[in-house]
Amino acid sequence: MTTRLTPGDQAPAFTLTDDRGARVSLDDLRGRKAIVYVYPAALTPGCTKQACDFTDNLETLTGQGYAVVGISPDAPEKLAKFREEENLTITLLSDPGKEMLRAWGAFGEKKLYGRVVEGVIRSTFVLDEDGVIEHAWYNVRATGHVAKIMRDLGLTVH
Repeated sequence: MTTRLTPGDQAPAFTLTDDRGARVSLDDLRGRKAIVYVYPAALTPGCTKQACDFTDNLETLTGQGYAVVGISPDAPEKLAKFREEENLTITLLSDPGKEMLRAWGAFGEKKLYGRVVEGVIRSTFVLDEDGVIEHAWYNVRATGHVAKIMRDLGLTVH
């Protein structure tokens, strides 16, 4: 069984490569609030919708003090293609070994079309300025989730 993070937990550390080849770590997010979301695969319909929703709302989120980071097991080259094809402005990180995904409880058994399979569990985490989990949502839907996050955080569009 996958261990899941809950509010009050310290977010497990990570250092991953972004779509431009730069290394990004959890420490790079400290000092500001962050939304870290995990998605199964770039350039798929649901993941594209979710990434575009975050991009469309990025100005509001950053204006409220949030950094946004999307993480998948895709290679940095695929993430670069994803960014280019969809005009994404959010940070995209690659976890091909799935170490971060496992540590955050976002990889493990899940139901897919009625079958139990092992894979990426679409998840979203809100961190405070010290890297402490404020919210952890697992098995989220790609469509409408960004709006739900913004409602739950009491964020308003400016």
